[in-house]
Amino acid sequence: MSTRLLLAMFTLTGSLLMMTGTVRAEQNTALYLAADDSALENTERNVRDRDNANLTPEDQLESEGDIAITATIRQAIIRDESLSLNAQNAKIITRHGVVTLRGLVESEAERLALRQIVTQTPGVVQLDNQLEIKAP
Repeated sequence: MSTRLLLAMFTLTGSLLMMTGTVRAEQNTALYLAADDSALENTERNVRDRDNANLTPEDQLESEGDIAITATIRQAIIRDESLSLNAQNAKIITRHGVVTLRGLVESEAERLALRQIVTQTPGVVQLDNQLEIKAP
């Protein structure tokens, strides 16, 4: 009796799922919210991440040395309370001792402060400073 009951419940559940289908979001809604001439459109800022020319955090190597360098730099940046939230959230990518910094900072002083933190970190071979100063 219990086998029949389980089989009936399984069949009913499957039928219910097939009848209701999946829920889908409206695909054209985003086009109305962010037209090409909209002031809210900011996808151009992210275009540089779409090619293979620029490193992203996913390019971070898994070697212990590179991970240790990245962690040391991140800890030093977080400890510096004079840095803005933007500067503290800068992307840090380390590959074979070469550190790439990317993101926005509030001023040239913050850009130089991050540069100094990286150059004083043991194990860093070279710095590729791609930080950008936030537009006023």
